[in-house]
Amino acid sequence: MKFSKRLDVSIWTLAAVILVSGCNAKNEEAGVSEGKKGEMEDKIVVYSPHGKDILAKYEKQFEAKYGVDVEWLDMGSQEILDRVRSEKNNPQADVWWGAPSTNFNQASAEGLLAAYKPTYSDHLDEGFHDPEWYWTGTSQTPEVIMYNSKELSKEEVPQDWNELLDPKWKDEIIIRYPLASGTMRTIFSAMIYRTYKDTKDPKDGYEWLKKLDQNTKEYSANPELMYNKIAKGEGSLSVWAMPDVVMLKENKKYPFEFVIPESGTPVLTEGIAIVEGAKHPKAAEAFYEFVNTKEAAKNLAEEFYRIPTRSDVPDLPEWITSTEIKAMDIDWNVFQEKGDEWMKHWDENIKSGDKEIKE
Repeated sequence: MKFSKRLDVSIWTLAAVILVSGCNAKNEEAGVSEGKKGEMEDKIVVYSPHGKDILAKYEKQFEAKYGVDVEWLDMGSQEILDRVRSEKNNPQADVWWGAPSTNFNQASAEGLLAAYKPTYSDHLDEGFHDPEWYWTGTSQTPEVIMYNSKELSKEEVPQDWNELLDPKWKDEIIIRYPLASGTMRTIFSAMIYRTYKDTKDPKDGYEWLKKLDQNTKEYSANPELMYNKIAKGEGSLSVWAMPDVVMLKENKKYPFEFVIPESGTPVLTEGIAIVEGAKHPKAAEAFYEFVNTKEAAKNLAEEFYRIPTRSDVPDLPEWITSTEIKAMDIDWNVFQEKGDEWMKHWDENIKSGDKEIKE
């Protein structure tokens, strides 16, 4: 995939190559060292927003390989952060798999994550992991304008963010409820940040979100509700993650297409982390490695349309290698610092009172 802004790929020294080939590669092939495997617990609990298709597949594969019972809970990224916070004194999850890096940065700052440097660390660019390895990136997620291709032609669809504010789209837009979604919080924060980065004032961004709210028909309590309503034509537009749109079109035959905003779009780094105080730490490390092997990354790209962060995954699908994305220039630390404040303002002062969160 071609991005207008890219991090430089690290250059290995000869010593690093020898280390990887003689040690890391062997460990990665096993997924976890034999010593750790012998001590592994018989259960693991995974919190994830990745959905039942991905979670069920890797549950089955991991259980078959290690004989470890996998329990998973599927919920929004922000919901996971809130839950891990509430469970800090008695952690119930072992692994948190999937969320924007901003969520993981918040969690690590609050002491909710355990540091773990995986065996494949040399294959991650600097921007794809926490400096102290409290989380690592698993995939990259550009955000796009999604539309029902049976209802709208590509020429009719908004080509950039500001076109969504045209009054002709009133009641045509259905959005995932932002407060529970890391994806939507990032998109909304990006709309504020476009002017905030220069003015240090969110008012113009708030005004933009107010106009979007006026065109929004409803906020869906979960992604599946949003998908179903747009597929049925109850609304024709949304804003969402590009890989999910492609997956829904290819795997479930939904009438979905997307437009990459012309002015640029936020490109999220999705991550994985081990929860501090995890009750099954060895199984957590094994699962962490298992879902991030080259083979897993390639499978997630081919079957579930995830764009890997690993630099050594071969033969990626053409839709990844040929699609050009203009990434917005974002200071993610600002999102981490201001995101909660901005979303609270949206919830209390912008969201129309007559728009219930649809379940």
